[in-house]
Amino acid sequence: MGRGRAKAKQTKVARELKYGGPQTDFDRLQAELAGSAGTHSSPRAGDGDAADDAQADDPYAKYYDESAD
Repeated sequence: MGRGRAKAKQTKVARELKYGGPQTDFDRLQAELAGSAGTHSSPRAGDGDAADDAQADDPYAKYYDESAD
């Protein structure tokens, strides 16, 4: 018992989502996308030496003795 009411409510919710969903504010979306493009920066390929970058990322680089090779 009660399955009819539950199914009716699910159908009502599904219809609301399908036909009366939230309205998209395209002006706000455009402003948000335009603003986020300037805040993200990526490293450039010509910055620094590759060996220095690798040593800076390696926490054990200070323990490596180059003369032992």
